[in-house]
Amino acid sequence: MSVIYQKVALIGLGLIAGSMAHAMRAGGLAGQISGYARSAETRDAVRQIGFCDDVTDSAVDAVRDADLVVLAVPVGAMETVTKEIAPMLAPGATVTDVGSVKADVMASIAPHLPDGVFFVPGHPLAGTEHSGPHSGFAELFEGKYVILTPEPDTDPAATARLRALWEGCGAMVEEMEAEHHDLVLAVTSHTPHLIAYTMVGVADHLRRVTESEVIKYSAAGFRDFTRIAASDPTMWRDVFLSNKEATLDILGRFTEELFVLQRAIRMGDGEALHDYFTKTRAIRRGIIEAGQDTDAPDFGRAPVKKDGPGT
Repeated sequence: MSVIYQKVALIGLGLIAGSMAHAMRAGGLAGQISGYARSAETRDAVRQIGFCDDVTDSAVDAVRDADLVVLAVPVGAMETVTKEIAPMLAPGATVTDVGSVKADVMASIAPHLPDGVFFVPGHPLAGTEHSGPHSGFAELFEGKYVILTPEPDTDPAATARLRALWEGCGAMVEEMEAEHHDLVLAVTSHTPHLIAYTMVGVADHLRRVTESEVIKYSAAGFRDFTRIAASDPTMWRDVFLSNKEATLDILGRFTEELFVLQRAIRMGDGEALHDYFTKTRAIRRGIIEAGQDTDAPDFGRAPVKKDGPGT
C-alpha cells in the first residue's frame, strides 16, 4: 500500500486509535502519526510503546498540518475537543471519528468545523473488552466492518480517501445514513451491552448465589455477559445518553419479547420455546457464515493453564 495521508492526528490513544496506528504503520498508510491523550500517563505510555511518531501535550499541537484527524474520545467529549482544535485544522483536511453513535455526534461536531474541512463520520465495528494504549494491535480491523455516515453533500473524494485507509487496515467499509446506523447499533451492540450490565448487576444483588459460585461456574453463559460488561464505563455511559431514542425503542421491544418467553415458560409451551430458539439459532449461524465470529469450541478461547506439575 502507498501513503494515503501525509499526517494523521489521533486524538485519544486507546484501543481503537492504537490499533489504527499499528495498522497504518504495518501498511505504510500514513507518512506521520501524531497523537494526543488527555492523560499524561497515557501519553507517556504511548511514547514508550512507540506507535506514534510524535505525542504532543495538547490536541491543538497534534492536529497542526494534519490531513486526517481522528477523534477517538468518548462521544460525550467530542464537541469540546472539536471546538478546541477547530482553529488549527488545515484547509482540505478530513475529520473523522470512531464513535458508536453517529447522529448525535454529527450534530455536535459539524457546526464547529471551519469551511474547507471535510467531515466523514465513521464507526469501526471492532473491539475487545480491553482499553488503554497497551490494548491495541494491527489486526483488530481485519475482516471487520467500518461504517461511514457522510452527509449527502460531503465531498466524495474525501469519503473515498478515508475508505481507502480503512480498507488498507483490513476492514470492509459500508456507508449508511446516521439515523439508520444508530438503530442498527442499538440492536447489535448498545442494547446487548445494557442487558449484559443488567445481568451482571442481578448476579451481584442475588444473595442466594454467592460471589464465589458466580465466579466458579461462569462458564455456563454468565462469563460472556461479564466479558461484554467489562467494557469502558465512560464510553458506554456516553453511548446510551447519546443514542437514547433508539436504545429505548429496542429495550421496549426486548421487554415485549421477554414477556412472550415468560408466558411460554409459565404455560409449559415447549413448542413455542423450541420454535423461538430455532429462529434465534439461525441468526447465530448467519453471523458465523458472515465471518464475524467463529464456531470454534469454547468460542475459540484457549484454556488457561496454571503453573504447576504437569503444565
